[in-house]
Amino acid sequence: MTSAEGHAARGGAAEFDSARVLRALGPLLPGLPITVGIACAATLLGHFFPVVGGPVFGILLGLLAGTTVSWLREERVAVGARYAGRTVLQASIVVLGTGLSLTQVVNVGGGSLPVMFGTLAIALGGAFLLGKLLRINTELATLIGVGTGICGASAIAAATAVMRPKQSNVAYAIGTIFTFNIAAVLLFPPVGHLLGLGGHAFGLWSGTAVNDTSSVVAAAYSFGDGAGPYAIVVKLTRSLMIIPIVMVLAVLTAKREAAAQGEQVRIPVRKIVPAFLLGFLAAAALNSFGAIPAGWHDGLTFLGTFLITVALTGIGLGLRPAQLRQAGHRPLLLGALLWVCVAVASLGLQALTGTI
Repeated sequence: MTSAEGHAARGGAAEFDSARVLRALGPLLPGLPITVGIACAATLLGHFFPVVGGPVFGILLGLLAGTTVSWLREERVAVGARYAGRTVLQASIVVLGTGLSLTQVVNVGGGSLPVMFGTLAIALGGAFLLGKLLRINTELATLIGVGTGICGASAIAAATAVMRPKQSNVAYAIGTIFTFNIAAVLLFPPVGHLLGLGGHAFGLWSGTAVNDTSSVVAAAYSFGDGAGPYAIVVKLTRSLMIIPIVMVLAVLTAKREAAAQGEQVRIPVRKIVPAFLLGFLAAAALNSFGAIPAGWHDGLTFLGTFLITVALTGIGLGLRPAQLRQAGHRPLLLGALLWVCVAVASLGLQALTGTI
């Protein structure tokens, strides 16, 4: 083969690869770029209003755009938006794993772990029992319980990746969590001072009873007395509970799907331990062993949050106001009850374990 022929062959291969990439991306256009563009605007708003955060703005702007601009509801856009709400969502969980350290479970001390496990059990158990009492569908109650018990929007995103719930349920759960994040930032610091809590006790209280990481930071640093750093460590350790909870939800979802199709219940390993969860574990392990430079953490945290914003924007684009109205006020009541139960339980468990 002459050099000219070799060059032509290589050029043909490159041209073929480009065409294959374009064919793969074709169905995602223009939906995915539009979703990313809206997510950029949401991220900018989240920068100016960090207590609200980019992900919440993402789902709100997506809902607003999808409701007011008719062509954004067309299938050619919806394909890319759905991709964001599924695949990008899973990628976001992997990236967020780089901000966690498995050794932090040890660092927070044995006295704080019972408080974390206790509040998680109360959030999940309360979501099941109160959800039944309030006649809320199991899917929505589970999302609110996971968001309250673990880490707000990130936990809801991880649960969504395996449960594949209705988009309206995801939006309502995010909205509920957001409502009580704002309430916590405003109420926790004065209540903590009123109760005479020290910095360590308030850090543990806010780290276990406030839903979202940004809200934990805002509440703990507003309180002062060194509560901030300890609250962050508690909150990050609490985030590791995503791993067992997602595995349990994956099993329950697989069983439900098999039963619905009349099949024998045989659950493959890939459904018990989804690929994105293995990626999350691998990322956390790499960070634990110091393989991820400290200088990368801020950038990776930003990337993970941005990917969640893109995913929730995609979900928002597929929402319609009528779907949210159908849920009524009861899910918000469930969120309020769970929030109060977890906050009170955290203080009670601290008193029982002598950490106050």
